[in-house]
Amino acid sequence: MLKLRPAVYALAALATVLALGSGAAPAADQKITIGVSLAQDDNPFYIVMLKGIRARAGELGWDVATVSANEDKVKQINGVQDLIARGVKGILISPIDAVGVNAAYDAAKAANIPIVSVARGSTSPNQTIHVAMDEKQIGRDIAAWTAKAIGGEGKVAMLIGPSGAPTFRNLAEGYTETMAKFPKIQIAFKADGPLTRERGVKQAEDALVANPDLKAIYTANDDVALGAAQAVIAAGRAGKTIVTGMNGVPPALHAIKDGKIAMTVELNPFLWGRLGVDVLATYLKGEKVESRVFIKHVLIDKTNIDAKLPKP
Repeated sequence: MLKLRPAVYALAALATVLALGSGAAPAADQKITIGVSLAQDDNPFYIVMLKGIRARAGELGWDVATVSANEDKVKQINGVQDLIARGVKGILISPIDAVGVNAAYDAAKAANIPIVSVARGSTSPNQTIHVAMDEKQIGRDIAAWTAKAIGGEGKVAMLIGPSGAPTFRNLAEGYTETMAKFPKIQIAFKADGPLTRERGVKQAEDALVANPDLKAIYTANDDVALGAAQAVIAAGRAGKTIVTGMNGVPPALHAIKDGKIAMTVELNPFLWGRLGVDVLATYLKGEKVESRVFIKHVLIDKTNIDAKLPKP
């Protein structure tokens, strides 16, 4: 990981976007098609990210070929191999697992096709670039916000993401690192799993049964948060057990406005998708790109939700 301050990350990402903002593209006689393999097709975060990818690619005159993965590692590997066979010039991927889909990166490297990880990253040495978030700092920021919200004491639960994804491990490590500074706060429940609303309901129910006085539930993404919020309401703990999310997708923003979720982190998947395309475009032009580019994050709660809600 680059040893840069978060402010530098944002500036680096902004500089990349501004540098390519004019819509410059490879030579007009070269029709570019890029491939996209995201971890989930039906996750609101990835739906919006794909819109950002398509929008920016369209501005550059590029075509976009997509393949489905839906949290199936073998399917994601096969999908990337299909993209390679179709002759794409570059691939944007959000890997399901940091290790489990490394064969996809190996295949891209063998075909001399750049493969850029967006959001989630890979341990593969064949990862060309990772367009990432400052995971541990985000975890720290969520924990600091939560500690203040619950008055620096009480039990909290952690519904972490998939065990094989370092993104969610880093988020959790940042969270626990900051919570360790509050001796009156106890992490009473921890569980990992898929990023689904159903899993959020089930594990939040388990956490609340084991700890009826739970003060807060940390979740790895907004889908899990929406499920956890459902369990909190069903348990009669609305207003007593707060739920924090991650990603800032519209359903979560509306849930904050309605008081069902207390906070989420805006990563703006639309802009993240655009940034992924811009980074790939820079690389294809032969210009130098850092091995890791970071996107800015913003905490959203009741104090700024009105400014963040999607416009009707």
